[in-house]
Amino acid sequence: MHRLAAIIPLFLWIQAFGLFQNIGAEGLRDQVREILRNRIEAAGTPPNVNVGGDIIHSATALPRFYEARVYQPAWIDNDGPQRHAEDLIAAIHEADREGLRQNDYHLMLIEKILREVHQNQEQQKSLNPRRLVDLDLLLTDAFMIYGSHLLSGRINPETIDPEWLANRRESDFSRILQAAFDTNSIGETLKSLLPSQMGYARLREALAHYRQIAAKGGWPAVPGGLKMQIGACGERVRALCLRLMTTGDLDGQDTVNDDFDDILERALRKFQERHGLDVDGIVGPDTLEALNVPVEQRIRQLELNLERWRWLPQTLGKRYILVNMANFELKVVEEDQPVMAMRVVVGKGYRRTPVFSGKMTYLVFNPFWHVPPGIAIQDKLPLMRKEPDYLGEQHMRVFQGWGAETKEIDPKSIDWSKASAENFRYRLRQDPGPWNPLGRVKFMFPNRFNVYIHDTPSRELFDKTVRMFSSGCIRIEKPIELAEYVLRDDLNWQRENILDAIDREVEQTVQFREPIWVHLLYWTAWVNEDGITHFVRDIYGRDKRLEKAFREKPPVP
Repeated sequence: MHRLAAIIPLFLWIQAFGLFQNIGAEGLRDQVREILRNRIEAAGTPPNVNVGGDIIHSATALPRFYEARVYQPAWIDNDGPQRHAEDLIAAIHEADREGLRQNDYHLMLIEKILREVHQNQEQQKSLNPRRLVDLDLLLTDAFMIYGSHLLSGRINPETIDPEWLANRRESDFSRILQAAFDTNSIGETLKSLLPSQMGYARLREALAHYRQIAAKGGWPAVPGGLKMQIGACGERVRALCLRLMTTGDLDGQDTVNDDFDDILERALRKFQERHGLDVDGIVGPDTLEALNVPVEQRIRQLELNLERWRWLPQTLGKRYILVNMANFELKVVEEDQPVMAMRVVVGKGYRRTPVFSGKMTYLVFNPFWHVPPGIAIQDKLPLMRKEPDYLGEQHMRVFQGWGAETKEIDPKSIDWSKASAENFRYRLRQDPGPWNPLGRVKFMFPNRFNVYIHDTPSRELFDKTVRMFSSGCIRIEKPIELAEYVLRDDLNWQRENILDAIDREVEQTVQFREPIWVHLLYWTAWVNEDGITHFVRDIYGRDKRLEKAFREKPPVP
């Protein structure tokens, strides 16, 4: 705010002295218009405009905006810079609230030029029309870049992660900016571009809170040593108390002491639950590591996940299924409120579950498992070579050809020792049953990754804290409950009908009366509906790639 306070008198001075004191107002305005037109026309297609070392990034929208205005300057009138410029500068000063960087939007150069205008007016010097063109171009580009970052994110995730298919929002910023001028609503227009979901707003509040913690010096480190639990005492316990007080896990009204008591254990369990750790009330290696993550790193984590919110569509749907793979959790949400939650298993580190949104349209009871070619070659072929009866024991069949040409082949007639990735021309299919890795239900939302949600016979995996065991699909803890939910509008599919269909062990496809959105997301920081901030590990290293991209100059919108 102190920088904005310094700028406001600048505009008052400009208006008081009159911008066009030494040159007729209309004459200077015409000069600015002609220089502006020549600059844009000479820039080529796409335009290459450099203003004082800053690149103009809105290569498509900016020329279209000025062409529609017949190259009239947008931010300057006969009395000088308009109030719109002040509104834009004020909005850019708040960019850090969204986890963005002010200086990505020409702020330093814009303020430098405005100071020059102020000084020239004080000294009654003529103004350079080319400098005014610079100012107009910079302000227009700043609005368009900042607006595009608020609308759809600073980074295009698909350029840094091939497994991330974003459903980013898009719009015509030449029209958006002109409408903002027409309605005198620069600041309000920019705010309207932000994600409207409460999850984004709650995360932004958490960012402000953790920055306040950082401003006060962060939190104390907990010294290393043996495990700490109830009964422990000493300086390490005192450090743990202070650490948990800083983030509100331990009530600040509780007395800091040297004894590990029931109150401290409850606070530690709360911390562990917030950080995706084993909730055992013991300070072991993993918990100690999480306690000693610096506040600056947590702030960065919040900023990165605000960016991920901006990659999402404007609305997630009135009801939808959300999978946060970093937290190994699926939630069913209605009107922004969770109505069902369950644990999930996601892809292994080398078979990461992709990020995308899709519409679930049907489910399959007692599904066959059509083994993907990659898994058939990499995982199954070595077992088939080693164990001659492997396919029979696993209730798997071998097929060749497609459609009417499909034929089943006796696996014993094939010399699997000679099969390889280059000559493997077979398809493997596993029959329905308790041996089938898809379990008894699979939920389909067609996508290019061939990923879906399904049951699993490996129920023991849900008891593990880190659940990365699949080949990319999502295994769920409560398949019957989810089937009930997605079929709830169909009276033919009550719970007893679902169980009967499963008991028949015959593959059956059921179409939904209405599709439901599915969002497979990757959030390493979020705030629940109860207002509690959560952090989890970056299991796929996606935070690291995004942070690296953030350190580079902003890409072309």
